[in-house]
Amino acid sequence: MLRKRAAVIKQVRTFFDNREYLELDTPLLCADLIPESCLEVFETRRLFPRTGKKESRPLWLIPSPEIWMKKIIARHRVNVYQICKCFRNGESSGHLHSSEFTMLEYYTMNADYMDSLALTEELFEFLYREPYEYEHARDARRKEGLIFNRITVAQAFEKYAGFDLFESAQQGANAMALNARRLGLDPMPGLETAQLYDLIFIHSVEPQLKNGRPAALIDYPAFVPCLAKLSADGRTYERWELYWNGIELANCFSEETDSKRVKDFFINESAAKEKTALVRHNVDNDYWKLFENGGFPRCSGVALGLDRLIMALTGRSTIDSVLPFEAS
Repeated sequence: MLRKRAAVIKQVRTFFDNREYLELDTPLLCADLIPESCLEVFETRRLFPRTGKKESRPLWLIPSPEIWMKKIIARHRVNVYQICKCFRNGESSGHLHSSEFTMLEYYTMNADYMDSLALTEELFEFLYREPYEYEHARDARRKEGLIFNRITVAQAFEKYAGFDLFESAQQGANAMALNARRLGLDPMPGLETAQLYDLIFIHSVEPQLKNGRPAALIDYPAFVPCLAKLSADGRTYERWELYWNGIELANCFSEETDSKRVKDFFINESAAKEKTALVRHNVDNDYWKLFENGGFPRCSGVALGLDRLIMALTGRSTIDSVLPFEAS
């Protein structure tokens, strides 16, 4: 497994190096992070013993290299990729999660989310062609093509949950709660539309994305905030997530370049995180200025869990089975 893992990582590098993407190596510690209310982080402290005082400074382990990579993109406007360790607190370990995991993140200039989807298909085909002697991979390739099965979030809700997502969301939380109960779920009172969407998605839609080809779930509803660009009609974000055998492998945006929307996202997510976070962290309140006056180029980024990809390629069912050491 160590050899197979090393081979996958080597070939990922070969794929992006051949396309002249610049490999980055950014810090794992950061003095401030992008606020994301859906995850918890790890805090540590930097000591300053030579001052003669008991001084220290809080730092946080990155949940993604995004905060650093975007600063480089704003400055140099170049295609970039990075393979690095990332950290998320409060995750269960062993099956599909690990508090420390390996991320592949890549950004393409003058591209949107569909360009990134095509590039990711090329990456998967490249990995499949390489002679890793993966019996599972060869058998899967014989049975069906590797090109992703593309389906919108609205189509997935219609097909697997049996209702019109946008019509129900427009009617409000009561309508979404009614659909949740119809599906056998028991939502807590007072949940908002976005929270009910997550509940239905996790329990009724996501489990259906486990058969056949990798599934690219496209066009996420705009009532679930993220840093992706809005579609022309304002109903969806230009975003996709990739699933293989029911496991989420990757998340992609057409990156938001409007400084006001970035600023608003930081304000809203910071407020939400302040209410719920077990581990609070600093936020760079000037981060939005990277995007002022066309300061950030049109581009698209993908964050892909490399451990989960290796699981899929080798036919394993747990993250622990593809790690050099068991997750802590």
